Amino acid sequence: MSDTQTTLDKPEPAAPGQDLPLTHGTLPRRAAPLTLAAFLLLGTGLLLADWNPALCGTVAAAGYTAVIYTWSRVVEDSRSASDRLVTAVVAAAFCLAMLPLVSVLATVLTRGLPRFDAEFFTHSMRGVVGEGGGVHHAIMGTLLITGLTALISVPVGLLTAIYLVEYGTGKLAKAITFFVDVMTGIPSIVAGLFAYALFALFLGPGVRMGVMGAVALSVLMIPVVVRSAEEMLKLVPNELREASYALAVPKWRTILKVVLPTALAGIATGVTLAVARVIGETAPLLITVGITSSDNFNPFDSRMATLSVFSYYEYVTPGFPAEASLDRAWAAALVLIILVMALNLVARLISRLFAPKARG
Repeated sequence: MSDTQTTLDKPEPAAPGQDLPLTHGTLPRRAAPLTLAAFLLLGTGLLLADWNPALCGTVAAAGYTAVIYTWSRVVEDSRSASDRLVTAVVAAAFCLAMLPLVSVLATVLTRGLPRFDAEFFTHSMRGVVGEGGGVHHAIMGTLLITGLTALISVPVGLLTAIYLVEYGTGKLAKAITFFVDVMTGIPSIVAGLFAYALFALFLGPGVRMGVMGAVALSVLMIPVVVRSAEEMLKLVPNELREASYALAVPKWRTILKVVLPTALAGIATGVTLAVARVIGETAPLLITVGITSSDNFNPFDSRMATLSVFSYYEYVTPGFPAEASLDRAWAAALVLIILVMALNLVARLISRLFAPKARG
């Protein structure tokens, strides 16, 4: 290549004193977080001015997205502006999705904490007409019915998952998978009607027992256990099974000693999340268990109280004064939320403690 051509290919240097174009520059590093903080303050101000919370969140999200995109389009190129637009939309969608959760938690904490005292956790509603009383009977009923539900659902769901992964072939396995998928989306009220009809055939109409609620909740819990356990068993490498078979270990012993211990963390996490899924159900327990104001810790005899049903009845049939019933309802809802959060934390702890460790 000639010297003349090389000279022509070199860019012309900027003349002394000539300003460089700023259209393809870069926004300051803290431009996006500061802009987001400004619009969050704006949304908070509108909220304090008695605006609708959803409208405040929408105005803040839309304003942040528009400003950061326009600013980037002016200073940076179109590609960077598009990237910032997508990032802003994702961040705004996340903030909007968090609004209902934050609102629910704030409302339940504000309304429920005033009744968190010793009487609330150690007394039942027996003989209580106005203020006072507690949810000791409802807490114990919730724990007993949920424990019985897990006792029914975990063996059935786990054995079904083992069959589908390790043994299931042909039309039977496909039919079981199909019905598990159908049961996953079944309305909870249908599960309650099924359990009531089943027990009414043997014990007559009008029967109410804790075990009926456990059976109804099992209909909802079994599909979740089956799906979670099935996915965990599929993640076990086939090499582990083949190595066990090569040592002449029977298939049932391979499943018991190799497959299940490897998938134990995931299975335990799935079971814990399934329990958290059903512990707050109300509709099936309204039909099958009902409500009582006294302690009843026998799931095979008469009605029992649960936190969800207790909160429902305290709201729809308040006593006098009505504020006392509503305070008990909010406090029972807060206890139920705490139980669900505790179960989710236990699931994470199980997943971390029992996960297979890589050996160097």
